Amino acid sequence: MLAIIGGSGLTTLSNLDVSHREVVRTPFGEPSGALVFGQICGKPAVFLPRHGYGHSIPPHMVNYRANLWALHHHEVTGIISVASVGGIRADLQPGDIVLPDQIIDYTWGRKSTFFDGVGSPVTHVDFTDPYDADLSRRIAEAASGLSIPVKIGSVYAATQGPRLESAAEINRLERDGADIVGMTGMPEAVLARELGVPYAAISVIANHAAGRGSSANGIHFESLEHVLHEAMGRVRAVIERVVGCQDACLPLGMSV
Repeated sequence: MLAIIGGSGLTTLSNLDVSHREVVRTPFGEPSGALVFGQICGKPAVFLPRHGYGHSIPPHMVNYRANLWALHHHEVTGIISVASVGGIRADLQPGDIVLPDQIIDYTWGRKSTFFDGVGSPVTHVDFTDPYDADLSRRIAEAASGLSIPVKIGSVYAATQGPRLESAAEINRLERDGADIVGMTGMPEAVLARELGVPYAAISVIANHAAGRGSSANGIHFESLEHVLHEAMGRVRAVIERVVGCQDACLPLGMSV
């Protein structure tokens, strides 16, 4: 059973035929919301909104450990993380879908490991490749089968939020080698690795990062909604194909 964690722009999964919801208690506190179980094209899947059902939990307050533990408790076979990001690299435009393959963590103060309790052994995990190659490949193949363009390979800069970055900060991230910037990529990715759950990300470019392209004179939030709505329709179609719906297609009126 695949799990989908939705972020800004994907607060519900409309193509999930819901069977039931379950509130999960974890040793790490409350997840962002109840897990929503159901089927996509007859295949089991579970959905969790990262920011809660009222989109009320800011990135630095998300209980990432509870979210990941709850999904692992239900023995999911993989996790697809969906999130909106800012585009730093010049070729990345609003509405583009990106599959990152590397990450740089600029967050601070977040609970970033399951191994920090009293008596817990010091535990190191290999994080050379933060995203699962096989699951990322399945996402790329699903998109290709639907003729949906995706950018394969990028470096995700995980920042603290909830504010957006200054233009100078984006310049720094670019010098560090980052291509996209978001606020929720860490510690989500490393917690999945600690649990041994395959994890991959679908990042949707919501806007140019600060000081870039159309954001050179500031980011106008009212212009983001349409971009995200259209792009997330394509993301849902890709998720359908990954889960196993071979005849998945784009929503009516939606283009690639």
